[in-house]
Amino acid sequence: MALFNQSHAPEPTLVGNSPRLRHVQRMVEKLASGRWPALILGETGTGKEVVSRSIHSANPVGPFVTIDCSSFVGPLMESELFGHVKGSFTGAVNAKIGLIEAANGGTAFFDEIGELPLDLQAKLLRVLQEKEFRPVGSTQTKRSDFRIIAATNRDLLKEVEKGAFRRDLYYRLNVVTVRLAPLRERKEDIPLLMQHFMAKYGSGHTFTQEAMDAMLSYEWPGNVRELENMIQQMVAVRTGPLLHLNDLPSPVQNHLYARRGPGIAMSAVAGGGTFHAAMAAAASPAIDHRFLESPILPLTELERRAIVHALEFTKGDRLMAAGLLGIGRTTLYRKLKEYQMAV
Repeated sequence: MALFNQSHAPEPTLVGNSPRLRHVQRMVEKLASGRWPALILGETGTGKEVVSRSIHSANPVGPFVTIDCSSFVGPLMESELFGHVKGSFTGAVNAKIGLIEAANGGTAFFDEIGELPLDLQAKLLRVLQEKEFRPVGSTQTKRSDFRIIAATNRDLLKEVEKGAFRRDLYYRLNVVTVRLAPLRERKEDIPLLMQHFMAKYGSGHTFTQEAMDAMLSYEWPGNVRELENMIQQMVAVRTGPLLHLNDLPSPVQNHLYARRGPGIAMSAVAGGGTFHAAMAAAASPAIDHRFLESPILPLTELERRAIVHALEFTKGDRLMAAGLLGIGRTTLYRKLKEYQMAV
């Protein structure tokens, strides 16, 4: 995701000028001067990976290796991390270098470290303490010395208390903590972020003041990733140059509908034209007649509608829909089951 401007600058640059973002920038500068372990905390979509890349880029020694702990599957987890020798298990037709070895001399970014199983947490702790490991099926010890940056959207201390995360590994990682505020708590950065993404993806597109106000009023559950994906979506389907209220994606329009009530919201979405609320309700799956009598929609209904619209927009591509919604693929599948939608 693009909390940072990486398109033309040699190093990532923070976009925004809020006090919270400036604090993160100062932390990045301090961390770049050393090789201390860092733990980056924040909701999904706040930019944890790009913050870690910024730390590495400020003092780019060795490779930067991203290790997505949430993507590991079953028995292949250990092989992905530590590699394996030829013939160590069925399908191991060749030797493979693991991500731990690939990070030697550089930075290893462990994304969603809270998803790492306990047995692999123990092996990771040994690597951090002893700088050595053994590939799957090997009797030979290898060495790997790297700077670790870990990130999670979980409360790791609570995970420690539940026994789901090793206490010794937690303290090994939690040397310096960087907390990323959700976008709803630093809305003063939204105009600059919108300007940045419009410059990156748009072709002379600009927002009307009403559309800008609507974007500022939205709570952004998917944070900066959601903002970027929304602007990509609008630019992809609108010829412009002005983007009006009725050009905004359905989550923002649903938000307006819930906040203002059916009559006011539909009039706003119409951009002040002759668009009639009843026609909008009949034409758009975003409007459910069961909720027309109430100005407030339940959050679960808004979430369900956002998922429906994302799947419609991507023609059923769930991976792309998850990206547009600012959530992981597994989260999308869980939501589909929760709302009894086809999986």
